[in-house]
Amino acid sequence: MDLLGLPVRWPIIGAPMAGGPSTPALAAAVCNAGGLGFLAGGYRTAEALGDEISELRALTRAPFGVNVFVPQGPTLDELGVIAYLAGLRAEADRFGVDLQPTWDDDGWQDKLDLLVDDPVPVVSFTFGCPAPEVVSLLRDAGSRVVITVTSPVEAHMAVDAGADAVVGQGTEAGGHQATFDDGVPLESGMGAATLVPAIRRTVDVPLIAAGGLVSGAHVAAVVAMGAVAAQVGTALLRSPESGAHAVHKAALIHSGFDGTAMTRAFSGRRARGLVNRFMRAHPDAPSAYPEINNATRALRRAALHQGDPHTVNLWAGTGYARSEDRPAGEIITRMGIEFDGIVRAAVHHAGAAITPISVPPHTPR
Repeated sequence: MDLLGLPVRWPIIGAPMAGGPSTPALAAAVCNAGGLGFLAGGYRTAEALGDEISELRALTRAPFGVNVFVPQGPTLDELGVIAYLAGLRAEADRFGVDLQPTWDDDGWQDKLDLLVDDPVPVVSFTFGCPAPEVVSLLRDAGSRVVITVTSPVEAHMAVDAGADAVVGQGTEAGGHQATFDDGVPLESGMGAATLVPAIRRTVDVPLIAAGGLVSGAHVAAVVAMGAVAAQVGTALLRSPESGAHAVHKAALIHSGFDGTAMTRAFSGRRARGLVNRFMRAHPDAPSAYPEINNATRALRRAALHQGDPHTVNLWAGTGYARSEDRPAGEIITRMGIEFDGIVRAAVHHAGAAITPISVPPHTPR
């Protein structure tokens, strides 16, 4: 089948998951199973991302994508950041780390230069809408450009910027919400079942659905709503190819974690993760990304080093209980076969429901 003009077997995309889970091995496994795999450029230097692209090319001949974070401006709530970090002082002292709320643009220009000079089949963006000039540069280099959105308004902005397609991310998705402007209530937003048809009614570029999708039935459901593909991430977190930390993988099946919720506690940007002690203890983090994310990085790393799942972000979507410890290629293949079976059954039942009408011969009077 064709997806964004690229040959794939299944309408399934392996979500880019920054911070460790996305690896060349994971992206290659998705690609080689017939999906569209992605590398996550977030938190990587351009040099490291270039190395990962080279490694991925050595593992697959299939098309793949690279995701890049659109930089945010410095926070306007400096006092809010100072007050919030003061409340984390005891946490930092417990692990012997400092809290440094620095701002950076995640190597934005260097990554753009890399992707223009050494194009990949697909480049996607998260956390904002790149300027039309950026989109044009990448398209001229030969890449399809995809922008992640969380509302019909953002979808319009993405199309106006020249996007070839959009990812409609529902609130069920694990990890950070891609909202262009994070200054919204913590629990705001649209679930995938509402978002997908809403976007489909308002823009005419291909739409990829994301958010809590962990089965072939979910893929079939969003395709029936008008999506061209489903983007899955949490479903792959426990695979051996995933770079998620062992503490993270174990928490996904630990009975001590009961559900997911949105939080800004770790990063200063809305994100969905398993509810743990830190999230409960620090519910009032301001919208200040990447300052808070950078401030808590050493704290989170120290917690992982000590095997503490309650002082680290455990990003996960609402379907986390169905994540599996099996090769990523098997997960994608199983989902694809399930999707295909549902579609074939639907076509069969639709055909059977059409009963030929017997029209009596016309007899002239």
